[in-house]
Amino acid sequence: MNIFLIISGIVALFIVVGHFTMGRKTYLLPMMEASFDGVAKKVMQSVFHYSSVNLVLMAVMLLALGFGVNLKGASSLIVQFIALHYSLFAAVLIITALASKIEKPMFKMFQWILFIIVAVLAWLGAA
Repeated sequence: MNIFLIISGIVALFIVVGHFTMGRKTYLLPMMEASFDGVAKKVMQSVFHYSSVNLVLMAVMLLALGFGVNLKGASSLIVQFIALHYSLFAAVLIITALASKIEKPMFKMFQWILFIIVAVLAWLGAA
C-alpha cells in the first residue's frame, strides 16, 4: 500500500466528479448551447469526453497502484507519467489564467490547485 498514491487517487476521483458535475454544467452545456459552427461544437464535446476518459483512467490507475497492483516494474514509470500529466495540466491552466483578462483568474480557474495536489502526491508516491 502506498498512502501517497491512494490520497492522490482520491483527489483525482474528486476531480473526475467535479468534471462530470460542475464541468458539464458550467462548460459543456453552455458550449453546446452557444451559437457557433455545429462541427466545432461536436469537436469541443469530443474534447470534453477525451478529457473525461483521461481523468478517469489516471484516477483508477493511481488508486490501483496505491493499493498494491503490481505492473512488473512499470508502476513507478506510470506514476511519474501521471504526475507529469497533472503537473502540465496545472501549468497550462495557470498560464492561461494569468494571460486572461478575467478578474481574479487564479481564484475562478481554481482547478490548478487540485492538479498540483495530485501531481505532488503522485511524485512522492513514485519515489
